[in-house]
Amino acid sequence: MNAAVPTRLRGRIALVSGAGSGIGRAVAARLAGEGAHLMVSDLDGEAAHAGAAQITASGGTARAFAMDVTDFTAVRATVATVRRDVGPIDILVNCAGWDRMEPFLDNTPEFWSKVIDINYLGLLHCCRAVLDHMSEQKSGKIVSISSDAARVGSTGEAVYSGCKGAIISFSKALAREVARYNVNVNVVCPGPTDTPLWWGMIEGKAEKLSESLLRAIPFRRLAQPDEIAAAVAFFASPDADYITGQVLSVSGGMTMAG
Repeated sequence: MNAAVPTRLRGRIALVSGAGSGIGRAVAARLAGEGAHLMVSDLDGEAAHAGAAQITASGGTARAFAMDVTDFTAVRATVATVRRDVGPIDILVNCAGWDRMEPFLDNTPEFWSKVIDINYLGLLHCCRAVLDHMSEQKSGKIVSISSDAARVGSTGEAVYSGCKGAIISFSKALAREVARYNVNVNVVCPGPTDTPLWWGMIEGKAEKLSESLLRAIPFRRLAQPDEIAAAVAFFASPDADYITGQVLSVSGGMTMAG
């Protein structure tokens, strides 16, 4: 591990969903770098194992879990295994997500269901699975990845934008409910980020979209996953103990809320 990296999460147990690639993997690596014991979960079990191996190779502590966030029983089983074998979860980061760019008029109900199940219901499942013991231990940090699409909309992502908006509203309401248990709930909203999911979504439209995005982003570049991970690490840390129900955009200035 890099000795220069702060260890403000030393000894904390963190479960990160969607940690097999992209933002989720970067979040897992960052939290591990700050001393947390990482539970790396992903629908793709091999990707989860690769993420955990990357952490252990860097001197951190990690375990991998193949977990389908859309299956509440599977999520609860994973959380139970972590509690039994490692200990109670201190930090939950909801990173699992999926989308495909296409106009709403071209969507099918099957597409709606897939987007909603992964991006919103999956988050509900993970939050509910950890909150029993977080409320008992009177501590916990929940950080969820939404999107700036939730704040301003995004052409070709109507249902996804709706789900990400629901994450913000749900998180604010949940933050009010669980503050009595000393559990913090916050949201990070990335702008367009250099991840496999992003490039897969814009396949065939990359050149045109890249040009328009670079004009819209003041910093004239996509976010890097590590930059999103830094915001998540802040919310997960003791530095954010008195912050809850908040939404932080990490979008290079693409959106600026008043």
